[in-house]
Amino acid sequence: MRHGKKFNHLGRTAPHRKAMLSNMATSLILNKRITTTVAKAKALRKYVEPILTKAKDDTTHSRRVVFSYLNNKESVKTLFDEVAVKIAERPGGYTRILKTGNRLGDNADMCIIELVDYNELLLGEAPKKSKTRRSRRGKGGGASPQETAPAAEVVEEAVTEETVEAQAEEEVKAEEVVETAAEETEEAQAEETVEAVEAQPEVAETEEVTEESEATATAEAEEAVEEPEVQEESKEPTPEVPEVEDKAGEEKSEDEPPSEEDKDKDTEK
Repeated sequence: MRHGKKFNHLGRTAPHRKAMLSNMATSLILNKRITTTVAKAKALRKYVEPILTKAKDDTTHSRRVVFSYLNNKESVKTLFDEVAVKIAERPGGYTRILKTGNRLGDNADMCIIELVDYNELLLGEAPKKSKTRRSRRGKGGGASPQETAPAAEVVEEAVTEETVEAQAEEEVKAEEVVETAAEETEEAQAEETVEAVEAQPEVAETEEVTEESEATATAEAEEAVEEPEVQEESKEPTPEVPEVEDKAGEEKSEDEPPSEEDKDKDTEK
């Protein structure tokens, strides 16, 4: 009878089991997630988590010890360069087993075993648990005030952190609103300046047109004033013209020889 024997041989000899777990650990480190049976995943978790803890101490001795388990240079390099940095702040519990159902054929329980720090979807949803202490001293069932005080302090710290985060978010939102309003006002001012600059040439053109029209109007008015004066001058009589003609007639008559009647008049005189 197997009372108290928890070690699972997985139906393999010791060398076969060791080689299989070494290969599975190498695949898990390189791919960060593998699909296998639940029994093998539980055995692999006991095999690989001490190796991950050993990788936190990056020394030559640690690398040689890990290489003795994995027997793969690429997996050792990935473990110490990438994975160890991710799990540096996690105190154990580096893997997660997710059951996926039964396998067709032999109806074996299947699952996915993965590294916790590489599943970003579940990392964002995990809430932070407050630490509480429990004591076995009190048999009455009620906790002593010394034990409840740390829990109350933790709760108060969590509440204060939440309020501080909420206030910070509100301040950021208010700053964004102010910045957007300032940008809108600047854009409106810029548009107004552009419109004013565009309107200035039009105003100058209209002023030039009005000046030209005023100049033409004044010129026309001056011409209209000058025309009546010219007409009045043309209407005035010219009395000297007949005298000139008479003088010209007299001159002509003096040049002409005297007629016979004139001669008779002279003789009678």
